[in-house]
Amino acid sequence: MAGAGRDAPPRPAEQEYRLSVCSKLCYAIGGAPNQVAGSAAAFFLQIYLLDIAHITPFHASLVLFIGRASGAVTDPVAGFFISKSRWTKIGRLMPWMLACTPFTVVSYFFMWYLPPFVAGRVAWYLTFYCLFQALTTLFQVPYSALTMFLSTDQKERDSATAYRMTMEVLGTLIGAALQGQIVASAHVSHHCTMNLSVNTTSHFISLHDAPSFPEPLDPLSHQAKVYMIAAGVIVGVYLLGIVIFFLGVKEKDDPYALTSDRAIPFCKGLQLTMKHGPYVKLTASFLLISTAVQLEQSNFVLFCTHAADLHNHFQYLVVTILVSAAVSIPFWQKILQRFGKKCAACGISWMIPFAVMLVTIPDLILAYFVAFVSGLSIAASLLLPWSMLPDVVDNFRLQNPHRKGHETIFYSSYVFFTKMSTGIGLGISAAGLEFTGYKPGICKQSSDVILTLKILIGAVPAILIIVGLFILLFYPITEESRKETKLALEVLRRNHKSTENLDEHGEDTLV
Repeated sequence: MAGAGRDAPPRPAEQEYRLSVCSKLCYAIGGAPNQVAGSAAAFFLQIYLLDIAHITPFHASLVLFIGRASGAVTDPVAGFFISKSRWTKIGRLMPWMLACTPFTVVSYFFMWYLPPFVAGRVAWYLTFYCLFQALTTLFQVPYSALTMFLSTDQKERDSATAYRMTMEVLGTLIGAALQGQIVASAHVSHHCTMNLSVNTTSHFISLHDAPSFPEPLDPLSHQAKVYMIAAGVIVGVYLLGIVIFFLGVKEKDDPYALTSDRAIPFCKGLQLTMKHGPYVKLTASFLLISTAVQLEQSNFVLFCTHAADLHNHFQYLVVTILVSAAVSIPFWQKILQRFGKKCAACGISWMIPFAVMLVTIPDLILAYFVAFVSGLSIAASLLLPWSMLPDVVDNFRLQNPHRKGHETIFYSSYVFFTKMSTGIGLGISAAGLEFTGYKPGICKQSSDVILTLKILIGAVPAILIIVGLFILLFYPITEESRKETKLALEVLRRNHKSTENLDEHGEDTLV
């Protein structure tokens, strides 16, 4: 009972780290702009490069892979410089997010601009897609690490993460819906019905033989204009979200850091991170799962257009997926609170049987049902890693109580691995379309292309998700260990002034 008496006084300090609904909402809105822009690119960039810009699938695979790789390489670089940043009047992480925003929106807009020249189009799109990926990384690394500086309470951080994931899924919905509705007319296929007899005589009709989309050499062509309009609208939404985020979120300094703490060197911190068992297992699991989700996103429109005869419904199917994901985030938050985060991860597997059914039975009603269930699984795959990563960081903090600055190392390296894996997956999928003979702009693709799209939508994601969930079985942090870590870190924070007794080498003496 004496211990309980000693626990009572710190309540005002705990109240200090409570987050208001307004703070959580503004923090969550800050994550939406990247998702709005990223969603439009994830669902539509590949088909834009193939059918509007008329880039070959091989070159499209280079753009997608190198762009993702550039974003991935930027992650550890960003983590290195951010970890060395000094505190300013608006925080240590906030200046990075504000500084990169203007350059991000410019690179995004030109990523959807159709240049009047043909020979240099691959270089054009490669340049601006790489810039966009690198700049969004410069925002995403400090933004995701900011979770650790909002509150010391695990429940508050989990709640803020749920708000964030809900808004990010809504951002994904807004991006895909805006882009889909605005650019749908660029992919109207009435010419295919008028020339069906021509297109069915050969699976390998050249662009000159088929009266499909006119070669859009001019950026004023209808197909090019609607994509630029969509880009302008999304840029406006992006800037609005950043303004709300900046005005509504106040970054706090590290609440666990002691005045005698030493900043952990980036390279040493990276070595320790790669040796931290819970982090390695979590990252390995979700890099496979995120690759599966990305493959579904990037090939879904192509699958609906060429393999399932659902080209008039793809934008509505995309909206169904994202609405389902958005409304189910609170449901998954309740599940992980009641049954634990590892148990909630089982929901990610729900999309597997339904995706296989869609591939084998491409029925319209079934497609909408599959889209709904896939949205549930995608919501779980988005919420869980960002909810579990703070637990890993806390676990590391407990083992290294007198080090600081490791948060950005964890978040930057996690984003690095997931981006690299999804980049490799997208590159391989686009290269597979090239190998099987995908022809941009024609009405009917070959049977090999259709089979490839079915594999990319069904078999490959299923295998990746199963392997990822198997690895997650060995993730060691349980609900009980989370509670023990929370109590130990509370002791560390309450003894803030009495633990400044490190030796000259900075040896840990508290744990």
